[in-house]
Amino acid sequence: EPSHPGSIPPFHYGSHYSSAGIVLYFLLRLEPFTTEAIRLQGGRFDVPDRLFRCVPSTFASCLSDSSDVKELIPELFTTPACLRNQAALPLGRTQAGQPVGDVLLPPWAKGSPEAFVRLHRDALESDHVSAHLHLWIDLIFGWRQRGRPAEQALNVFYYLTYEGAVDLEALDPTQRGAVEAQIANFGQTPSQLLNRPHPRRRPRG
Repeated sequence: EPSHPGSIPPFHYGSHYSSAGIVLYFLLRLEPFTTEAIRLQGGRFDVPDRLFRCVPSTFASCLSDSSDVKELIPELFTTPACLRNQAALPLGRTQAGQPVGDVLLPPWAKGSPEAFVRLHRDALESDHVSAHLHLWIDLIFGWRQRGRPAEQALNVFYYLTYEGAVDLEALDPTQRGAVEAQIANFGQTPSQLLNRPHPRRRPRG
């Protein structure tokens, strides 16, 4: 809770795991997302160093940078084309001089977007992930989404991302427009569906 009226409640993450910007980041190489990404950046592609260009470096960033909490999107488990620059988009070169084209993949994919998607999906559907899926549900939809349990799980996001955090009807048009833009561009936490721990998935028989 805020320490006094008008203050912003404390949070762990100023960015969000699910937003339109993250979808455009991952799907930059596919239309209509290419056009939308250019529109978001005022008519041009973002700086090459900020584009999705390498799976291992993106993964490492999410593990080490608390401001980078991207959640994987379904296409990374289903759509190899999102990893190829089939349209030869002019994505530029990084500060190190490396051209940005196809997305660089982990060694185990052996340079194949099809292999990456297949193995990535196999991992998602594995017994290990199934055995821990309830923990993710607790954080995103369940009892660890809000309040003291969320604090203990280091799972608190900027207050405007939460449903019902602001009464939009009570705001003047300018304030309401700013808040709605914040929600649209930076993400919104789903509705909390559960208030007790989700049961672990039963082992496959």
